[in-house]
Formats: sequence, structure tokens, C-alpha cells
Amino acid sequence: MAKDPVCGMYVDERTADLKADVRGVTYYFCSETCMTEFLAPEKEIRKLEISVAAAAALSVPILLLTYFSPVKAPLRDYLLLVLAAPVQFGVGWRFYRGTYDSVKNRMGNMDVLVALGTSAAFCYSAVVTFAPGLFPFSGVYFDTSAVIVTLILAGRYLEHVTKGRASAAVRKLVDLQPTKAHRLRGGVESVVPVEEIEVGDVILVRPGEKIPVDSVVLEGTSGVDESMITGESIPAEKNPGDVAIGGTINRSGLLKVEATRVGQDTMLSQIVRLVEEAQVGRAPIQRLADRIASYFVPLVVLAAATAGLSWFFFGHIGVDLATLAFVSVVVIACPCALGVATPAALLVGTSKGAQNGVLIKGGEHLERAGKVDTVVFDKTGTLTVGRPSVVAVMPAGGRSEEDVLRLAAAVEKGSEHPLGAAIAAEAERLSIVVPASTGFQAMPGEGVAATVGGKLVVLGNRKMMARLGIDISALEPRLATVEETGQTAMVLAEGGVAAGMIGAADTIKPSAEAAVSAIKRMGVEVIMLTGDNSKTAAAVAKKLSIGRLVAEVPPQRKEEVIASLQEEGRVVAMVGDGINDAPALARADVGIAIGSGTDIAKETGGIVLISDDLRGVATAIALSRKTLAKIRQNLFWAFAYNAALIPVAAGALVPVFGVQMYGYLPFLAAGAMAISSATVIGNSLLLFRFVPGQVA
Repeated sequence: MAKDPVCGMYVDERTADLKADVRGVTYYFCSETCMTEFLAPEKEIRKLEISVAAAAALSVPILLLTYFSPVKAPLRDYLLLVLAAPVQFGVGWRFYRGTYDSVKNRMGNMDVLVALGTSAAFCYSAVVTFAPGLFPFSGVYFDTSAVIVTLILAGRYLEHVTKGRASAAVRKLVDLQPTKAHRLRGGVESVVPVEEIEVGDVILVRPGEKIPVDSVVLEGTSGVDESMITGESIPAEKNPGDVAIGGTINRSGLLKVEATRVGQDTMLSQIVRLVEEAQVGRAPIQRLADRIASYFVPLVVLAAATAGLSWFFFGHIGVDLATLAFVSVVVIACPCALGVATPAALLVGTSKGAQNGVLIKGGEHLERAGKVDTVVFDKTGTLTVGRPSVVAVMPAGGRSEEDVLRLAAAVEKGSEHPLGAAIAAEAERLSIVVPASTGFQAMPGEGVAATVGGKLVVLGNRKMMARLGIDISALEPRLATVEETGQTAMVLAEGGVAAGMIGAADTIKPSAEAAVSAIKRMGVEVIMLTGDNSKTAAAVAKKLSIGRLVAEVPPQRKEEVIASLQEEGRVVAMVGDGINDAPALARADVGIAIGSGTDIAKETGGIVLISDDLRGVATAIALSRKTLAKIRQNLFWAFAYNAALIPVAAGALVPVFGVQMYGYLPFLAAGAMAISSATVIGNSLLLFRFVPGQVA
């Protein structure tokens, strides 16, 4: 049995007529509505938008005619019938389809309750309109049926607007794939669509271009920006024999590469598939309202049938009043406040979140966030700034720190490397006047060189110094200390003599320590998960008092780590900012994306921190817990008034007031509808009192 990725209903694969193949995966659907929502969510949103507008446009005059119109019955009832019919059977037809699917799959849900209650109200009212003498009372329920349909559709529209974003993440990932490639065959270069590239083809990749497919370097050296995959801010040096990943950006030199994986086999395609599977593969959380309705529906039907049959056989009040008792129970039991119970709390909760820099995309994400017991942080760009900064300057040979930075900044003037930008930024911060340089040279994998003041100045790693025969023994103890802390060490030499050393590292965000501390106080475990090297990651974890660290993890393994935590029974939130985090964000129970991160991370995440302030993670969890509590309270009040009136509708007060009490039931139904809706909205508004920093 397959599971519908939209509603979660089970579908028999052998008999299913509705199915779709999406990038090699077959999905089965219980209805055309679910298939349309999955394949074209924007169309379903548009349909709901039109339906809600039409229902509201008809419901307003229905309410006015019912309570404020000078027109009297029977003309008023005919007008109400004409206005209510399109709402009931046009706009509300989706509830009948949902009821059919629910009954077919033996799952009671809100559609059954809405269809049952509104149909009873409409059909009874229609009979009273055409045959006013059939029942002893002439009150009609057209307003009740129309308002219930309108409010519940409005609630669904709010949910669908947020769910419609799901496919955007996958589309953005696909857009990262280059469309063209420079292929070499027989010594002739030609530009071809990337789809025509085959394994073994030789491709030229110029500076600034994306590498078309997963490849191995044949000739050339260059720095390749792999931050989309590894999260590492410093470009990876590529030499002959190294692997180059499709979609990454060649920054400096000319590369000749050989295609090793193409089409669906590339790493980028695998990430797309992981995101899709994570988004639709997990069992959807059944709406709390549906769960309550699955018990409430049979109880209402049983109570209504018992009331009608009891009055007919034992009360001897006739078939007309027995039918009225049945209809009254069904109508009064249908809680229209359910249409605003979740959206009202969600609207206030998300508004309050936005005020505090937290964007919660929908009810599912909010519900999961309220249950989180483990938060997993990416490192680069999430806990850290995402770009290197100068953190240490160590002069040698009688030089000052200012001398070292001045010479280093002069050499890096012609460089586009992130380390060069970090040195230039530090010199500017300290208002250091940088001299002119000439003859700039970049040596991939080693460093840079230029002539400053008539002398050759070089800035690079141990390998470069060894090749040039520069003695760095005096710097060795400090060099080893810098490297042990995970910093990138750069040695400066002028005229063949070591002049000092600069240490650069990706610095921790100012809000990271407070955020980790706040999350821990809420009883939630914090884990760091990164593609960066263990030494650098351990240094960051130690500073932030993060006890558990998983480092050197590629994107597909990140998703596996999240899945393994879930298998332990944990409810996991993943916090990330990059393309490499997308599968993990999608797999996690709650994906929390950094607002300054990539569009793909923000689309994949169910919660987005509008700013870089990581304290928003704790705010999101606390606010979600409080909002979820309000939703549960709202669902109680949505049912409470209506459930309390079921005995009245069943005839509990008939022995006291006589059958005349049924003449007031339309007003009781309207009163229950108004009071429950007002209670739900008022209770939701209390969320505005939420203060960030509260431990929930």
C-alpha cells in the first residue's frame, strides 16, 4: 500500500488510477485534488482563493437577509435558498468529495462532519421553504450552512498558501544546474546543452563558470567555490586528479575536466532527490481537528439517530418532529469555529513571531517545533559568520603587527580570494595605509606574491615557503598553535626573510552563545553537524559549550544523521543556511533556515529566521509551544458550546418547555456559532502577550 503524499491516506498501488512520476519516483494519490495540489500547488491555491471569495460574497447577504431584512417568509426563504445553494453545492462540493474519500478509506475527518452538518441544515431548510406546513416550525438554517463552509474554507486557504512553497525549494535546486557546457571532441570546442554531456566527455571550464557535471580534473589548477556543497567559505584548491562537483563555481584558473557522473547521478541531482523524498516521504501529522472529528462524527450521528428514533417510537411525537430532532442535533453539533480555531492562533502566533524575527510558514511546522527535543546546528554561516576574518597577527624579525598587515594587504590587493578580502578588511578597520604593489601572482594551493617597495613579498602556506627556501623555524611554535585551533595560517616573507604570520578563521556569530544557552535551558539538546574539518569544528563547539559534534559530513550524510536521530525517537530541528543543508532541513521534523542564507535553504526550511540572530531558534520553539497550546484550547472551545447544546437539540428540555423549544433552535445554533468563534478569537489574541526569552 502506498501513501498519498498530500493527505496521508493509503492507496492500493494495484488499483490506483491516479499516479505521477516525478524525477524517477512514482507517487500515488487518493483523489484528483491531492494530485493537483502535489503537482501544481499554485493552481489549488488559486482555486481556494476563488472559492473563499465567492463563498464570502454570498454569505454576507445571506446573514443580512436572515437577521436584518425587512423581507418576510416565504419570499425571504426563497432568496436565501438561491444564495445558499451555490455555496453548499458549488463551493462546498470539495467537502462531499472529501467525505467520499474518507468513507472509502474508513477514516472519519472534518470533511465528513462539515458535509453532514451543512447538508442537514441546507436540506431541512429547503424542505421548510418548499413545504412550510410539513414541520411545525418555519425557522431555516441557510446562514449556518453557508457560514460554516466559508469559515472552514478560509482556514484551509491559509494552510495551502504556506504549503504551496514546498516545491519552490526543489525548483531552486534544479536551477543551480548549468544549462550549457564547453565540450572538447577531436580538439574542437563546442557549446552543447548539459543534457548531452556523457561520461568520459572532456569539458573546458573557464574562470567564473559553473562546473557542468561531476568531473575529475585533467589539467589546470584553480580555486573552486564549493560552499553550496561543503559549507566551507574558502575555495577548494583543485589540481589534476581532484574531483570537481557539478554546480560549483570555478573562481580563478582554467580547468580541463572529464565527466564522471551525469544526469540523475550527479551530486546536485542526488540532493534534489533527497529534498523531495524528505518533504513527501515522512508520514504527515494528522490534523488535531481531524483526529477529534474521527471520534466526534460517529458520536454525533449516533446521538442524532437515537434522539430521532427515541422521540418517534417512545415519545410518539410524529415523524415530522422526530426528523427535526435528528436534524437539530446534526446542525448544532457542527462547530463552525473549527474553521478559525487553528488559523486564528496561527495568525497571531506567526505575527508575533515575525515581530521577533521568526517566520513560521504553517501549522505543521509550528506543531512540530513545539515538540522539538533536539536542535542540530550547521556550523559555517549558521553558528559562524560564514567568511574568514583575521583573528591573529604575529610579527617576526623585529616587525610590528602593523607592518605585517600593511605588507600582507599590499600583496593581496590584486586577489579575489576570501582570505585576501579578510586581510584587506582588517587593514581598513585599523586605518592602515596600504602601499602600492606590482607584479601580482597567485599560486593556487600555495599563496600569492607581489613586489612592494622594490622587494618581493610573499604570503602563503608552509608548502610555498618550503618551495622558495624561506626559513620559518622561528615561527614554528606559534604556527603549530594557530593550526591546532583550526585557523588558517599564512606566513609573510619579505626579500626571502620571514616577517610574520597571520591567522584567519570563520568567527562565531555574536548571538550564537546566548542562543545555545537559551535552547539548553528549555531542556533541548544541542548538536553541531558540519561538513568542515574536525579540528576547526571542535574549536567552535568548545567555545559554545556544545557537547556533541559530528564533523566532515557531506550533504547526503547530513540527511542520514538527522534520520538516525529520528530513529532514536527524537523530534529534531535542523538549523542551516546553505544548499548543502537543504536535504537535512527537509528531513528534519522542523527545518529552521537563516534569513541571510541561500534561497533554497529558506524555501526548504519550515521556519525562517529573518535576521542572523540565532536567539530566534529559542524564540521559535517557545512561541510554537505556546501557540500549539492555544490551538488545542481553541479546538476545545470550538466543540464545547456545540457539544453542550447537543442534549438540548436532542430534546432534553422538551419535557419542561414542550416541543415549542424546537422553534428556537436556529437561534441557539447561531448563538453557539457566534460565542464559540468569539471565544476562539479572543483566546488567540492572548498570544500577543508572548515575550521572547520565555522558557516554554
